[in-house]
Amino acid sequence: MRQRILALFTALVSAMALAVFLPASTSAAATSAAACTTGWNASTVYWGGDTASYNGRNWTAKWWTQNERPGTVDVWADNGACGGGPTDPPPAGGFVVSEAQFNQMFPSRNGFYTYNGLKAALSAYPAFATTGSDTIKRQEAAAFLANVSHETGGLVHIVEQNTANYPHYCDSSQWYGCPAGQAAYYGRGPIQLSWNFNYKAAGDALGIDLLGNPWLVQNDAAIAWKTGLWYWNTQNGPGTMTPHNAMVNSRGFGETIRSINGSLECNGGNPGQVQSRIAKYQSFVQILGTTPGGNLSC
Repeated sequence: MRQRILALFTALVSAMALAVFLPASTSAAATSAAACTTGWNASTVYWGGDTASYNGRNWTAKWWTQNERPGTVDVWADNGACGGGPTDPPPAGGFVVSEAQFNQMFPSRNGFYTYNGLKAALSAYPAFATTGSDTIKRQEAAAFLANVSHETGGLVHIVEQNTANYPHYCDSSQWYGCPAGQAAYYGRGPIQLSWNFNYKAAGDALGIDLLGNPWLVQNDAAIAWKTGLWYWNTQNGPGTMTPHNAMVNSRGFGETIRSINGSLECNGGNPGQVQSRIAKYQSFVQILGTTPGGNLSC
């Protein structure tokens, strides 16, 4: 009997020692960042208990709030970092956005803006969404798609909606003029390409006569996407760097806004429009299983 008790005591001590020295894998897993909730939006009304994500963190409203940015006022309780969940491997073909994810981002998109059209356009700028770490690749894809979503109402509009602006986009001082007509260079495509000099520059870069036939941008999905990627990868706009360089050099989503429409939106010009872009970006990085990074605003 004494030997059996001694054996049981020895086994108990061994089990306790094993429990002490085993690595705490379960605890480590529990500390990984939670998934981000829906991005905060300045125009949304939040009641006590409602949640939102902002700047890579989840927040819970303590009471009613609207247009009060998380982290700047006491109404928001910080629930910690978010977005650190597992990510899916890049789909076959190398692009970090799958067709299912694209459809999730744009559930009401115009049929003109096809996923295959976007995939076909990628060869024009092979550095897009293929530069840097997997996180940076996903962030760049999300940033581009968030901005074009903002420009087109969720990939709904193919052409600029205010037709009264159409005759304004012909800069007759350019030596090549406006051969397609004074009112032919209105906004088209995912980045809403406008002005005769932009059609000329984009067409020259892509090897397409867009100055003479700007309607190609609204009739051919691959060409439309290529014009968006042309601007994203080569143009500083009112900013100091291309949107591509802003993302791959970790300068933040805010710099992409500055390069696209910074003269009208940044530095307090239109904070509602800026926040609309940020909210869409936060939603898209969540779909792609990554984090938004810092410097989201401009």
